[in-house]
Order: sequence, then C-alpha cells, then structure tokens
Amino acid sequence: MDTVDVLSGIKVLEFGHAVMGPCAGVMLADNGADVTIIEPTGGSSTRKVGGFGSGIFTCYNRNKKSFSLDIKSEEGRKIIYELIESTDVVIENFGPGTMDRLGFGYEKLAAINEQLIYCSLKGFFPGPYGKRHAMDEVIQMMGGLAYMTGRKGDPLRAGASLLDVMGAMFGYIGILQALLERKDTHKGKKVMASLYETCAFLMGQHMAYQANVDYPIPPMPNRENAWSIYQIFDTKDNQKIFIGIISDKHWDRFCQLLGKNDWAADESLATNAGRVTAGDWLLPAIGQEIKRFNSQEIIAKLLENQIPFSEIREPKDLFEDVHLKATNGLSTIEKEDNSHVMLPKFPLMYGDTSYASKYKIPSVGSNNSDTLKTLGYTDKEILDLEQKGIIG
Repeated sequence: MDTVDVLSGIKVLEFGHAVMGPCAGVMLADNGADVTIIEPTGGSSTRKVGGFGSGIFTCYNRNKKSFSLDIKSEEGRKIIYELIESTDVVIENFGPGTMDRLGFGYEKLAAINEQLIYCSLKGFFPGPYGKRHAMDEVIQMMGGLAYMTGRKGDPLRAGASLLDVMGAMFGYIGILQALLERKDTHKGKKVMASLYETCAFLMGQHMAYQANVDYPIPPMPNRENAWSIYQIFDTKDNQKIFIGIISDKHWDRFCQLLGKNDWAADESLATNAGRVTAGDWLLPAIGQEIKRFNSQEIIAKLLENQIPFSEIREPKDLFEDVHLKATNGLSTIEKEDNSHVMLPKFPLMYGDTSYASKYKIPSVGSNNSDTLKTLGYTDKEILDLEQKGIIG
C-alpha cells in the first residue's frame, strides 16, 4: 500500500511557533508536502517547554525539515527572499504585525513570487480586536467555549488545544483551496484563519439555541439534556462508564440487559420525553442497577445489546488501544534523542493509500546546508554564515 503523497512537490516555509502554525504545517507534511520550519539559530523555544507544553514540538513537527536562521539579519532576510522564489506556501502564526516588521509580510513576499500562497494564522481577523495578542485558552474564555465547558460559574478550558488545532485545520483547507484555484489563475493568494472566528464557528449551535429561547442557556454540565439517559454511572468495582440512550430501541434493549421488564412494559417510559420527565427517580434507579455489575460485566452487556457507551479513559490508554493498534492508527515518532513515541496519524482514510508509520523530528538546523546548497551557496559560503551566527 502506497503512502499518501498527494501534496508531493509542494514546498512550504513555516514561520511557526507553539501549536497553530506547526499544526497546519504538519497536516501539509503528512500529506506529502516538503515543509521546512524556519527556526531561530538556537532552535524553537517550543522545543524546551515543559509541563503541559512538553509534547507540543514532538506532536506538530514530525516529518519536517529544520532551517535555523537569524531572520532579523540582512543576510538572513536575503536568504528567505531567495527561498521564496521557489516556495509554494508560507505559513505564519506570529503576533500581529510581526511578519511585516521583519520584512516578510504578504505584499513583500508576493512581489517576489506572484504564485505564493500565504497562510496567516492569527488570534482574530482584522477588526476591532485585530491587534490583540491571543492564545487558545484566552479565546476559549472570550468566545464562550470555556463557559459552555465548565459548570455554572466555573468556566473551564477544553482539555486539548482545540482552537489551535481546528484553526490550523481551517488554514489547511484555505491552502488547499488556493492551490486548486492557482491551477487556473497561476496566481497565489493570502488566506487567513483565526482562533476567535474558529471559536465563534464552534459556538454556532449554542448561539442558535440561545436565539430559540428567552433564558440564558446553561453550560454543558448543567444543560437541559435532550436525551433521557446520557451521563456517567459508577460500577461495582468503582469504575465509571458513560451510557447514552438516544432511541426507544436502545431503551428496550437496555431494560433487557438490566433485567427490568417492568420498566420496558411501563408506557410512561416508552418514549424519550417520558423518560426525561421521570428523570428524578429513573436516573438514580438506573445508577443503582449499574452498580450491581463490575465494569467488564456491564461493558460486555452493553456491547452485546449495541448500546452506546464508553469507559472513562486517559491519554495514556491510547498507546495500547486495541482499535488504534488494529487499524494502524499510530505512527512511530523518532525524537531528537533517538527515543521513540507512538502518536496518532493524520485522521483520514484516503483510498488505498495510507499514512506513514514512522516519522522523525528534525534536529535544530539539520537541513541548513542542504537548503542553502539548493540556492547555490558553496561550502565556504555556508561555513562563513555559520561562523557569523547567521545560521545555527
């Protein structure tokens, strides 16, 4: 089975940091594009982040090249301009105005290469908020996502860099559209995606909900549930399991697996609306029934009866997930220190091709020499740039 390389031949320069820019870049790289990250001479600061951010560089910079360069220097800018002549896509997620100050704004680079596609990933689209600095968690608070995630009076960020990743995805879509259009026009284009507008898009269903009612909508943990049984229950062995009953057929099968024929025969519980009305007594009663089983027993019964459910799992559980293993859903990532970690592949099935099973994280400046030689630089000139600190 061949590896997905539908973007083979597309050259990308990535001026990225943290999540949003590198995530858009890794989507291109995973699909065959030639992506080079432009790093400071000492390497990206994201390589050294600890705690919650310690996995960022490993996750979003696989399958790329590294060119470490002092882009603030005259020589560094000259090299970037030379690279732009044969570049298809630029990705940047620097702060507002940074690329223009550096001399790498869209107008400047498009004047060098009119076929260039320039993807700018920001906190906000141009407007009243356009010059504000932003990050994922700031926008989750600002855009209503944290309100909807936490309990009433206790806003809570989502447990992933949701807006960074989804904003990067919109950037990736914009790049693909621009590449498609360029085939006809032979012209590049500036495309932009942002954290705030991405968050607003996610809030669309809740905005529509608010428009339909005359009271403040509650956050998800306090929501008026559309489904009668749609929550977490405790098992006999002190595990937790989520069960969702979203049809009357589910309800009938659920009653059978619990041995509650009286519930199945009760006409007041025959519909979802009836079960919602009976929730005050029904949900605690179901909770007591679930507690008769240990987790593996109830899981087996739910599987047998085709009831939607899930164990409550942690990220560490995904490393040994039987489904991800069976579907070859993880790739081996070789880190700078030659250690390895398994991480999820690009989540798409693409015909008969597949995504690569092994990738490597580039070391700082590992492609400096090769990159410069494509521009015609000699070994002596490369050594001179290195000694002057222009390249890392």
